Amino acid sequence: MCDISGYGEDGPYRDKKAYDLLIQSEAGFLSVTGTPEVPSKSGNSVADIAAGMYAYTSVLSALLLRGATGVGSHIDVSMLEALGEWMSFPMYYAFEGAPPPPRSGAAHASIYPYGAFAAGDGGTVMPGLQNEREWKAFCDTVLKNPALANDPRFDNNERRNQNRDALKAIVLAAFGALNAGQVCALLEQAQIANARMNDMAGLWAHPQLQARERWRSVGSPEGDIPALLPPGRSNAFDYGMDPVPAVGQHSEAILAETGLSAAAIAAMRASGAI
Repeated sequence: MCDISGYGEDGPYRDKKAYDLLIQSEAGFLSVTGTPEVPSKSGNSVADIAAGMYAYTSVLSALLLRGATGVGSHIDVSMLEALGEWMSFPMYYAFEGAPPPPRSGAAHASIYPYGAFAAGDGGTVMPGLQNEREWKAFCDTVLKNPALANDPRFDNNERRNQNRDALKAIVLAAFGALNAGQVCALLEQAQIANARMNDMAGLWAHPQLQARERWRSVGSPEGDIPALLPPGRSNAFDYGMDPVPAVGQHSEAILAETGLSAAAIAAMRASGAI
C-alpha cells in the first residue's frame, strides 16, 4: 500500500492542505527559481512529479522486498520530502547559514556566461561555459574577439560574474549578427556545451526524438494520441504501449486480483463504489 500526501501521515502539518505550487513554496523551490525581482514556479508540476517518482521507486523496492521475504509494505510518501530531496544542491549551498544561490532567471547562479542569449533571428541559445579553456575558445571561435579572453574584467569566472552586464552586451552583439543555428554551430566548433531554448512545438518535432524513434501512437477513449516511450531504452525488452484505459475500465480485474469474489465485486458495482 502506498499513500501520497502533502506532508506525510504524522507531524504538525499532517492535515494541512497541499497543492503543487504550495509545496514548491514550502520546499524553498520558489526562493531559488526566477529572477532577482520575481520568484517563479516551475513550468510543470514538479512537486507532484517528484512525489510520483518516489512512490514509483518505493513500490518497486517493496515488490523486490516482498519477493525476498514474502511480506508486503506500507509506504508513506510526502510531497514536501520528495521535493526537499530534489532541493539538495541549493540546501547544501546554504549549509550552516551560508548565503543561498541567488535567483538568476535562465542564467547559472555562479558561472558566466552560462544561460540564455538571444540570436538575431529571435531564437534563444544557451551556451554553457565551464572553464578557462572554453572561455578562450568562446572568445576566439564564437565571439571572434581573441583579445577579450585577457580583458581584466573577464579573465576568470569570478570577474566575469562581477561584470555580467558588460559581458552580456558583448555576447548579445555577437549573437545578434547570427541566427540560432549559426550560433550553435560555432559553439559546437569550439567544443562548448550548448542548447537551443525549444518551445513545445520544438520538443514535439525534436530531431533527436525522431531519430531515436521515441514516438508511438497510443489508443485512448478519445482516439489515438502520440506518446513518448518511457525513458531508458533496454536491450532486454520492448515497452508495452497499451491504450489509455477509460475510467474504471479495469476495476473488476484489479479487485479480482486482491481475492474479492465476483459477487462482492458485483455488489460494489451495484452500489456505485466502483
